[in-house]
Amino acid sequence: MKPVDQIIECDIQIEDVEVMMLNAKLVTALSEAREQMGLLKEEVEKLSAPPSTYGVYLSGNDDGTVNVLFQGRKAKVNLHPSIKSRDIRPGQELVLNDSLNVVQTAGYEVQGDVVILKEQLDPERALVTLRADEEKVGVIADPLRTTSLKPGDHLLMDAKSGYLLEKLPKSEVEDLSLEQVPDLGYEQIGGLGSQIEAIKDAVELPYLYADYYKEHRLAPPKGVLLYGPPGCGKTMIAKAVANNLAARISETRGEKVNGYFLNIKGPELLNKYVGETERKIREIFVKAREKAAEDVPVVVF
Repeated sequence: MKPVDQIIECDIQIEDVEVMMLNAKLVTALSEAREQMGLLKEEVEKLSAPPSTYGVYLSGNDDGTVNVLFQGRKAKVNLHPSIKSRDIRPGQELVLNDSLNVVQTAGYEVQGDVVILKEQLDPERALVTLRADEEKVGVIADPLRTTSLKPGDHLLMDAKSGYLLEKLPKSEVEDLSLEQVPDLGYEQIGGLGSQIEAIKDAVELPYLYADYYKEHRLAPPKGVLLYGPPGCGKTMIAKAVANNLAARISETRGEKVNGYFLNIKGPELLNKYVGETERKIREIFVKAREKAAEDVPVVVF
């Protein structure tokens, strides 16, 4: 082979390699463009798809369907194959497609009405009080079923579904906390001997000798009115009553018992909404009864 022919053959091979490299680049570019077009197509389909709606899980059925609450009405819908009804909890939100079938599970509602627990009817239902003393039976959502509930608790309620979702702090009466009575005795109060004796007869005797009162059918007073100008010793007497009762009970039981004192000021209870002041007063007595249930003296002043 002549040298000229060898040079021509080498040039042809180089051109073939360059063409192959160029083809490889074109194939790569086309693949990347195809992937980008696929992603863009998915985004367009997502944006053009109808919006998903939310429903609240109520219960499951034997045929694999579930009952959900959607826009105020109860509906029986199907589940996506990847979702199992046993994994869904009462009160949980579900994502529904345009055919109203469940395609995804969500969390729980975080807003709603604040209600007050009046009575827990069973592990799944509770009687609650709304504004203006209206009552309603709510369903306890799954996260709340493991929480200890007692009358007077503030709960978050989803008004649309009727589920009780969360236990809230009693912020309205937190500042009216029960304080432990200091060591304040009657002997530290001067000039009110006759008033103290009358209060002892009216308050201490029915508490210390409750059995005798029942035996003789004597009705203990429901409260005592202390009146007088500021600084005359009304609050001190009330604290001394709680402290003296605790001391007498401690002697009887042979163990230390603390008395509690709840000092209420009128302006703290006032509210412009009808029925709210009365509701706060009831909450105060619920709080006092909770502590009194521990068999310790509680004075509400």
